[in-house]
Amino acid sequence: MSQLLIKPSEPTKEGNMLSVSPESAGWDYVGFDVYSLKKGESIKRSTEDKEVCLVLLSGKADVETKHEAFHSIGDRMSVFEKVPPYSVYVPDNDQYRVAALTDLKLAVCSAPGKGTYSARLISPEDVGVEDRGQGKMARKIHNILPEQKEADSLLVVEVFTPDGNTSSYPPHKHDRDNLPNESYLEETYYHEINPDQGFVFQRVYNDDRSLNETLSVENGNVVLVPEGYHPVSSVPGYESYYLNVMAGPKRTWKFHNDPDHEWLFENVMK
Repeated sequence: MSQLLIKPSEPTKEGNMLSVSPESAGWDYVGFDVYSLKKGESIKRSTEDKEVCLVLLSGKADVETKHEAFHSIGDRMSVFEKVPPYSVYVPDNDQYRVAALTDLKLAVCSAPGKGTYSARLISPEDVGVEDRGQGKMARKIHNILPEQKEADSLLVVEVFTPDGNTSSYPPHKHDRDNLPNESYLEETYYHEINPDQGFVFQRVYNDDRSLNETLSVENGNVVLVPEGYHPVSSVPGYESYYLNVMAGPKRTWKFHNDPDHEWLFENVMK
């Protein structure tokens, strides 16, 4: 199996079913975990030197940090309800406790923190919603933690792609610290598929093709993008959802298009 494809396991006794750390990924910034908690179960963690964005993928929960408490948050029972999620930002040198009020699927996005901001609730009303692209390149975006919102390192966004469409497309990359033209950002893609027996294809490749992989991605898988272009294609009959987490030395998303396919922007950016 590709080292870029991470598959979930049976939940541990604490509910962890998927874990990516900088050490396991072989990079410096992005961490990502998924927990599956039954009603009444809880987890408690210290953030240490990482800032964290807790994204309630599905279900309801109480979330507490050292100084804040957010009770009975969460509206959607499935990501495919396509309504923005509740999320909680937690800075480094803090802690969080998440108690499941229903069965809960929780994403924990992490990256280096600097202690600049306090813990806060990111409600659905705080999430920017946009439709991007046209035709077979159309998709819906939920900007949970974009660069215009307060964080030290993290960028978090979720994307819904209709069946038969392609997103993260035309192909682009962000693997060079070359501002203002391009920023270096590591990235994880957490995928869900509707119906859940489906699959999508994701290609990760660079200019000289020293990296060139096409992955068959199933429900609950994570794809690591350490470098290169990384489009996602959904197949007919199956909707695609993915949650992106990005972080790097500078918190800005400046991407470089694959020159072979840049002509497509004449259509997709209208």
